[in-house]
Amino acid sequence: MSAQELLIVGFGAFPRVPINPSGLLARRVAASPRLKLLLGARPDCRVLRTAYSAIGSELEPALAEARDAVVMIGVAMRARRIRVETRARNRTNLLFPDADGWLPPRLGLDRSGPAQRTSRHARAALIALRRRGVDAAPSRDAGAYLCNATYYRALAEGRPTLFLHIPRLPDPGRPRRHRVSRRERPLESWTQAFVDVALILLARARSQGPR
Repeated sequence: MSAQELLIVGFGAFPRVPINPSGLLARRVAASPRLKLLLGARPDCRVLRTAYSAIGSELEPALAEARDAVVMIGVAMRARRIRVETRARNRTNLLFPDADGWLPPRLGLDRSGPAQRTSRHARAALIALRRRGVDAAPSRDAGAYLCNATYYRALAEGRPTLFLHIPRLPDPGRPRRHRVSRRERPLESWTQAFVDVALILLARARSQGPR
């Protein structure tokens, strides 16, 4: 296998989230010694600006580099567990500007695109996450913000792709009154579980044959 086969995507800061844990987790997954051993090098990791313009300027060039599988990680503000997104909708949110202060001019992402695009890999990912002891559940709503928009675009490529939403983590700058337990440091367990998901997607890409 080659490191060029796998793309891992996270996101940068956006309003109310100055430190986005999805970007931190994406970099940790990409730095996994297990992935490096199997791929021969570190996979490509892109931490996107949380802006609609980043779809064209950052995501699409990464997708064009012959990627076989894509793991996307975002943060869901109200989530209490990992959400495995089964679909992305052709829909935006006209109320919440992106990190650049820009609002979409219409509800749809793509006037000629389908109403939704789906991933067939959620069930296998759920099994892998739960085997690692990670609390995870399927989700049919990736929101109407950048997570949904980037997922919708990535799914258009037809390769094994999955979006994983993580809960918001405590502010690392806030002082702690007690010792942080292992359960309060989920990045460690999430990293290994997300590596498992990446390997599942790569295996499925190989079984599909050349694109």
